[in-house]
Amino acid sequence: MARKQKKKQELGGLGEWVVTYGDMITLLLVFFVALFDVTEVDVVQMNQMISSLNNIGMGGSTGGNTLTVGKLSELGNSINSLPSMEKGKMLATAKKKAVSLFQPEIKSNKVRINSDERGLVISLASDAFFRPASAEINIEETRTMLVRLSELLKSDSLEGRKFRIEGHTDSSPTDPAGQWQSNWELSTARALGVFHYLADFGVPEARFQVSGLAATVPIADDSTQEGRAYNRRVDIIILDEGHL
Repeated sequence: MARKQKKKQELGGLGEWVVTYGDMITLLLVFFVALFDVTEVDVVQMNQMISSLNNIGMGGSTGGNTLTVGKLSELGNSINSLPSMEKGKMLATAKKKAVSLFQPEIKSNKVRINSDERGLVISLASDAFFRPASAEINIEETRTMLVRLSELLKSDSLEGRKFRIEGHTDSSPTDPAGQWQSNWELSTARALGVFHYLADFGVPEARFQVSGLAATVPIADDSTQEGRAYNRRVDIIILDEGHL
């Protein structure tokens, strides 16, 4: 009898079922953590989850009390934003597919794939696609890459998306006696060259925006040869909803 009373005191007056319940909740937590995809983490939601768990562990909240009116309102807002979240997931899927499609070119620095506030950015190294000081695409060597790119842009997962093609150069001036008056004309012509091939390979023209930005948006140190090579590029951007 004394042993049962002692056990009840250790449990703080709670029933013995609480131990089994706690074990079950812990196993469920481990199960869902195992299912969690760490490649698509919403930092804000993660911090909220950690804060909630810390509060429960410190005795600050119990059971259903963690879902206050404010939290329920936030939950409603999250549900309302599910369509945009789903579209964001579509871009994440497109990025994985692009990395898989262009793995050989990524290793050889002919293609680079990144994400920024505009959307998914697929950068084509100008030195691999164009002859020096030329807007003529070396189609014999790059056709298969452009065909793969067009297939990605035409895929069902990107249906309805808009694309922007941006031509970029380094800061070296063009030859005054050459074809291009300045880097503005050269960068625009290169962007248009990529656009025409993608359109020829079946991507609808109406989904494109095309611009030439010369050397105004460098991504590397333009004072070095390697940096200038990185800056000479054509970016194909799969636009996010806010940049259509």
